[in-house]
Amino acid sequence: MAAEEISKPPSLPPYPEMIWSAIAALNETGGSNKTSISKYIESKYGDLLAGNTALLSHHLNRMTDTGELVFWKNNYMKPDPNAPPRRGRGRPPKPKDPLAPAADLAPARPRGRPPKDPNAPPKPVKPKANTAGSGRPRGRPRKMARPTRGITGTPTATSAVPMTAGSGRPRGRPPKVKAAVMTEVSVQN
Repeated sequence: MAAEEISKPPSLPPYPEMIWSAIAALNETGGSNKTSISKYIESKYGDLLAGNTALLSHHLNRMTDTGELVFWKNNYMKPDPNAPPRRGRGRPPKPKDPLAPAADLAPARPRGRPPKDPNAPPKPVKPKANTAGSGRPRGRPRKMARPTRGITGTPTATSAVPMTAGSGRPRGRPPKVKAAVMTEVSVQN
């Protein structure tokens, strides 16, 4: 049993008490930062646990959230009951309008398009007004090939290759002409 008592770490007060005592003992005008609080706790209580910095950060954040401490300009200090609340940079929040709790609020509308009413009369179909008035379809007209005269003298259907206006050649790059392969003739003497 004596060996178990020796291996126990020395009992430390809770972290919030150690933080309060450090801030009170340091008594800095603008508050104390995390490193000065940590150094004071280490000097006063000696060897601490391995996760001391993580525990200190956790308890400082928790005390700030609950309002036990005020965090301002990277320093922690005791809150002054007479001082107005301090804000950081940026636009101040809008004041909240208190709503009467007895007021019945309409239920929130569901998202999306509302469903059609099956009992509603159908809407009358409007006749489309023809704005062009010419009777021709809109847009650029289709390109038509020129009719060519066949052997019999009657115009034939469009040729397989589209023709350009005025010339008898098809459009695009002409096909590559295959050159005749020249062979050397060996001369025998």
